[in-house]
Formats: sequence, C-alpha cells, structure tokens
Amino acid sequence: MPYDEALAARVRDELLGERGVTERKMFGGLGFMLDGNMAVAASSSGDLMVRADPATSDDWVDGESVRPMEMRGRPMTGWLLVSVQSLEEDAALKTWVTRGLAYARSLPAK
Repeated sequence: MPYDEALAARVRDELLGERGVTERKMFGGLGFMLDGNMAVAASSSGDLMVRADPATSDDWVDGESVRPMEMRGRPMTGWLLVSVQSLEEDAALKTWVTRGLAYARSLPAK
C-alpha cells in the first residue's frame, strides 16, 4: 500500500518555512527529513511515523492511536506510528510533527 498522499500534503503544509527540510521516498512511504535526519513520514501503512527521543517515546504510546513501530515483529525504540484517525484535527498533526522535528533537531546534521 502506498503512503497516504493527503497526509503527506498536510505534513508538507506543517513544514512550510522550516529550513533544512527535504523529502525522501523510502520503504513505500514518504519521509520528511530535517538536515538529513528523519523527523516524520507518511508511512506505507497509512499512519504517521514519528521519530522521537527513545528516552521518552514510550510515554506517548497508548496502544491504540499511538503504538511503537515494529520491524520484523520487534518494536523499534524511538519510532512511533500515529494512526491517521487520531490526526484528523490539524492541532493533533502539528503536535506530532513538532515532536518529530524536535528530536531530529537534537541530532547532528548528516
């Protein structure tokens, strides 16, 4: 399944004017990078993938609208999937994009 183009457009709108942001197609999704570091992505599952601080990302997991991203059946620390249903309000999307940007900003540029 390809990524949700409407979600990608909404993320793109949230990132307008943000310096250092690029887009990259990867793993069937569309990643939004800040200075070469993934911040968020419109994932191939239809959800928003958010890169978050591994030390605090578990605090946001609720098991329904926010869950850890899994790869080969194993949870990936610091990578979250946020259901598109929970992002219907622009304020909710902004919150998650801001969280992804904050963590990407804390990393050295690539």
